[in-house]
Amino acid sequence: MVEFIFGLVIYLFVAAIMFGIGISQYKSKKPVGFYSGEKPPLESELTDVNAWNKKHGKMWILYGVIIIVSYLLGIPFLIADSVWSVLPMCGGIIVPIPLMIRYHHKLIREYTK
Repeated sequence: MVEFIFGLVIYLFVAAIMFGIGISQYKSKKPVGFYSGEKPPLESELTDVNAWNKKHGKMWILYGVIIIVSYLLGIPFLIADSVWSVLPMCGGIIVPIPLMIRYHHKLIREYTK
């Protein structure tokens, strides 16, 4: 039971960080970056800064939701004390990252001049 609560706290903390990133990007007035080490584009390089920021913000908020859902999907395996709990839990953290990168590149093509 302690492992369950400890894991839940960690997953909620990580999801809260993603929500924070998403909300700050969603509300930003200046162009945001993807947090991959690249600099955000200049306002003059984007066709719609507001849409760019909102779509990036929604992406990070969705990632936070996926993290929480992946933990919830792993709960039955935790209760059964199975090693298989790792699949949904880690999958919910790792699998979305390449999808997010792909979506970011789609937004670059869509919103840059």
